[in-house]
Amino acid sequence: MAVLRYLQLDVFATRPGTGNPLGAVLDADPLCGDQMQALAAWLNLSETVFFLRPSAPGADYHIRIFTPTQELAFAGHPSVGAAWAAVTCGLASPRDGALLQQCAAGLLPVRASGPADALHIQLASPAARRLATPADAAPAALLSQAAHGHRPELWDNGARWWLLPLRDAAAVRGFAPDMAALRDWSIATDATGVAVFADEAGASHARVVRAFCPADAASVPEDPVTGSANALIGAWLRQRDALPGQQGRYVASQGREVGRDGRVHVEVDAQGVVWIGGQVQPVIDGQVRWP
Repeated sequence: MAVLRYLQLDVFATRPGTGNPLGAVLDADPLCGDQMQALAAWLNLSETVFFLRPSAPGADYHIRIFTPTQELAFAGHPSVGAAWAAVTCGLASPRDGALLQQCAAGLLPVRASGPADALHIQLASPAARRLATPADAAPAALLSQAAHGHRPELWDNGARWWLLPLRDAAAVRGFAPDMAALRDWSIATDATGVAVFADEAGASHARVVRAFCPADAASVPEDPVTGSANALIGAWLRQRDALPGQQGRYVASQGREVGRDGRVHVEVDAQGVVWIGGQVQPVIDGQVRWP
């Protein structure tokens, strides 16, 4: 029986109890993929990451990402949380603040900055691309809330999200979707879910985001804080030359409606690479025993 160190973290969180929960299993090389999947199902968090010895040249650490039902090539909050754990637990040492994460999506650059007790992580998202999938079957209730002149667009960066700006922040905050309709549309278009957003001039953020994924039986219908969707929204904004803030940087608020009020820092650099990041809060530090 393997006895492994286990962390439970809140990612994109300024304090415990906010952001998006993540399980992290350290030194998981004794486990095979089936064991990892079974443990992720037992933990029943939206995602659990497993740390392995890096095998790619240049990689500082290596993770596999599992939901309770499947392995993912990339996901935002697991990657940000894993980078925090790698540095904090001494699994990797940044070189001038830089690391390389190995995952199924490839080698992803990471930046780590700030003091140890307030470490700030930024991670480069895989390249975003807009897919040609038509939005003809989009639920009418969703379209009725859209910002003028906009239709849903399906974007992919390892996860596939329908993106749609709503008419204003109040529409995003108050949006009560038909989950069955979103589920059926997501399944029909092979999408992770639907992310809606709008500008919002808050004291600590410039944009509000909500993400719905009722097609994924492993997730709650509304995801608390979603790194992959926020990265795609950054790419969507760049395509339209509509990035708020200075130098392509802004903070998004997500999760308030489900009691998890998170903050995602988004930066689009001069090369068009979208960086997502924020703070991570440790909640549990213990052991798991798994056959």
